[in-house]
Amino acid sequence: MTLEWEQIVVDAVDPIALGRWWAQALGWVVVDDSPEEYEIRPAPDRLPGLLFGLVPEAKTSKNRLHLDFRPDDQEAEVQRLLALGARRADVGQGPEVSWVVLADPEGNEFCVLSPRRA
Repeated sequence: MTLEWEQIVVDAVDPIALGRWWAQALGWVVVDDSPEEYEIRPAPDRLPGLLFGLVPEAKTSKNRLHLDFRPDDQEAEVQRLLALGARRADVGQGPEVSWVVLADPEGNEFCVLSPRRA
């Protein structure tokens, strides 16, 4: 039996706007731009993707699953994402952690990790 990771599904009040934001943040391409399901991938034939599905309600509590990203330059990446419309988020991480918690335009938290040590 083979199991392939296809995508992560993200509920969204506005799948198109949120999908476009993540496509810009990640530099990914759009593979489905329908109003109910907007999908992006690293490349058209690369998996996994992110699929933004239409839901009527806004996010109301902390994510139970979140994405972590590890850039070469954490501070520069945090500033770039903030300029795109992300905002800082407090999920109880405390002041002395090595990662930065941000939220996308619909409030979904994600982490920007510090660079790997050599």
